[in-house]
Amino acid sequence: MKLTKYLPLAAALVALPAMGFAQEAEMAADMTPPNEEIGYIFTTFMFLVTGFLVMWMGAGFSMLEAGLVRSKNVAMQLTKNIALFAIAAVMYYIIGYNLMYPGDAWSITNVLGAFSMTVLEPVGGSPDTDLTYASVGSDFFFQLMFCATTASIVSGTLAERIKLWPFLVFTVVLTGFIYPIQASWKWGGGFLDANYGFLDFAGSTVVHSVGGWAALAGALILGPRIGKYKDGKVTAFPGSNLPLATLGTFILWLGWFGFNGGSQLYMDTAGNVADISRIFANTNTAAAGGAIAALIVTQLVYGKVDLTMVLNGSLAGLVSITAEPLTPTLGAATLIGAVGGIIVVFAVPLLDKLKIDDVVGAIPVHLFCGIYGTIAVVFTNPDATLGGQLISIAIVGVFTFVVSAIVWFILKMVMGIRVSEEEEIMGLDKGELGMEAYPEFYKG
Repeated sequence: MKLTKYLPLAAALVALPAMGFAQEAEMAADMTPPNEEIGYIFTTFMFLVTGFLVMWMGAGFSMLEAGLVRSKNVAMQLTKNIALFAIAAVMYYIIGYNLMYPGDAWSITNVLGAFSMTVLEPVGGSPDTDLTYASVGSDFFFQLMFCATTASIVSGTLAERIKLWPFLVFTVVLTGFIYPIQASWKWGGGFLDANYGFLDFAGSTVVHSVGGWAALAGALILGPRIGKYKDGKVTAFPGSNLPLATLGTFILWLGWFGFNGGSQLYMDTAGNVADISRIFANTNTAAAGGAIAALIVTQLVYGKVDLTMVLNGSLAGLVSITAEPLTPTLGAATLIGAVGGIIVVFAVPLLDKLKIDDVVGAIPVHLFCGIYGTIAVVFTNPDATLGGQLISIAIVGVFTFVVSAIVWFILKMVMGIRVSEEEEIMGLDKGELGMEAYPEFYKG
C-alpha cells in the first residue's frame, strides 16, 4: 500500500486554521476522510500514542508517592507501583477486558460481562470487519492503562504500613474484577449507561472514585500509622523528597492529556481532531485552576503556601475535569478545576479529624474530586441529569466500597495486612524488602 495516497489528508490536517473552539467544532464536524481505512489508521494511532501517555502516569504515581513517603519506605512504594502495573496488565488480558466490554456476550445482561481472555487480530491480517474504527490491540492497550491507574491510587493511601503481598493480592481482585465490572456498567454499555444516562467521559467516577473507594475501605480496615494520631493531635510525617513529588505531579499532568484526549475514542474526522485539541486545552487549564486555587487558599488559611497542597490541587483539577473535558469553555474548565483544588485543601484536614490516615492525599484528590467532577458535568453538558449522575455515583461507590472492604477483611483474617510494629518503625524497605532506596543517606 502506497503512503502517497494519504499525503493530501496529512497536509490538510497540518494546515487546519487556528480558529476558535466553537468555530472548529461547528465547521469541521462533518468533514470525513475519504474512506474508513484511513479513519481506522488514525484512530488506532491515537489509541497507541495516548496509551503511551497514560502509561507514563505510572511513573508519575511512582515519583509522587516516593517523594511523599518517608525515606525508609521509598523502595516499597516503587516496588508496589511496578508490580501493580504488571499485575494489571496480566489480569486485564486474562479476564478484565472482555468482562468490561462484553459486546453481546453478557453473562447477566447489562450487569456482568463475559469471563474470557482477550484475543487480538491475526498477525499481519486485515482488521476485523466488525470493528471499523480501530484495532482491538490498540483499544485493549489504551483501556488497560486506565485499569492500572485505578490500582495506583490505592497504593499511596495505604503506604508505610501495609504488607506487600496482601496489597498485591488485592490488586489482582481490583484489576481483574472490581474495576472492569463497574466500568462495564458505563463504558461497556451496561445498565448505568442504558437506564440512567450516566455521563463520565474519561472516568472521574469509573476510574478515580473507584480507586478512592477501594483506598478508603483499605485505610479504615488497616488503621493509621503508628504515632499519626496521638493525644488528640495530628503528627505530620513530612515526605522524603519534594522535588521528586513535584516531578511526579508534572508527569501525571502530562499523562492526563492522553487520559482525557484518548477518551474521545475517535480520530477519524477533522471534527474529532478539533475536539481532542479542545479536550487538551480544557484539561490543562483545569489543572492550572486547581493549583492556583490551592496556592491561594493555603496562604489564606495557613498563612503560608503548602507545596504538597498545590501539587494535589493540580491533580484535583485534573480529576475534576475528567468526567467532562469537552463541553466546558476554557473559563468554565478553569473554575471546575479551581473548585477541585479548594476541596482538597479542606478535605485533607477533614480526614485527619476522622483519623483516616491517607499518606499522599489520594482520597481527597481521587474520591472527593471524582464525585464532585462527575456532578459538575451537569453544569456544562445539557445531556446530563443530576439524578442520573448521583444515582450512578452511589451505585458505583457502594459496590466498590463494599466489595473492597470484604476483600480487605478476608486478607486481614487470612494473611494479615499490616506489618509488625517493629517493621513499621524500622521502615518497610528494610522490614519487607531488605533494601533501602537511599542506603548512603538514611540513618534510621
